[in-house]
Amino acid sequence: MTQLGAIITAIVTPFDQDGAVDEQAFVDLMKHLADNGSDGFVVCGTTGEASTLDDDEHLAVIELAVQNRPAGKSIIGGVGANDTRHAIKLTTRACELGADALLSVNPYYNRPNRRGIVAHYTEVSKAADRPIVLYNIPGRTGSDMPNDLLAELAQLDHIAGVKQANNDNLALVDGLELYAGNDEVLGRTLDLGGAGGILTGSHLVGPTMRRMVDEPENRAAIDEELQDVYAALGVGPAAMTIKAALNLLGHRAGTPRLPYVEADPEETATIRAMLVGRGLLET
Repeated sequence: MTQLGAIITAIVTPFDQDGAVDEQAFVDLMKHLADNGSDGFVVCGTTGEASTLDDDEHLAVIELAVQNRPAGKSIIGGVGANDTRHAIKLTTRACELGADALLSVNPYYNRPNRRGIVAHYTEVSKAADRPIVLYNIPGRTGSDMPNDLLAELAQLDHIAGVKQANNDNLALVDGLELYAGNDEVLGRTLDLGGAGGILTGSHLVGPTMRRMVDEPENRAAIDEELQDVYAALGVGPAAMTIKAALNLLGHRAGTPRLPYVEADPEETATIRAMLVGRGLLET
């Protein structure tokens, strides 16, 4: 799993003026991020607005990423679903398309009990032939996967890591590589001996986040330096705020798909002020 890297960007899915996936903008952004601190990419994750992509679009974006991967960078395909059959289909196809690993969220909305979660991942793991990173984000799924359950899931074939987006659960789990699921706990995750983070702020400050990996002696100070980024990007859903920031910086991120909406003037002003304050954007 270490070959996936430490700074993994949950890359946005750009849309053009007609609302279609802007493939060239995606490739251009991936190459830019590869040159600015990212070791790899989660494609079609939450920030990639996977929940608004149909299967053809979803799989086409994973294929696009694999075919245009920057040298030495990893591609992790988002394959989670709240229908086990659908998750198996996405898992199988992402493997066939050449993703290096898979990110699989536990079923959302259904809120299965513990036995249901284990049964779900048992079937999903059978469809994979490469590492699966579990995704624990109870604020979106409605169900938490506690660390003892994660340790049980780690016994399944191919289950190799966890993106932990419940800060209260942040801990090493036997058999799993630990990735920060929230930007603000990247430092804590690295201090624990975790593998790194699956991040959104790395769209903007990848080189600084990279320093948190490379300069452990300065990690706490760097984390404090990044508080303005975390705060500004927290004024709305990540896909909305990151796209607003990228557009301000001249990248073609486009607008989010409904039910996400564009950042309003006040939110945009907050994001702009952060970018100006960091010297990323002129006044």
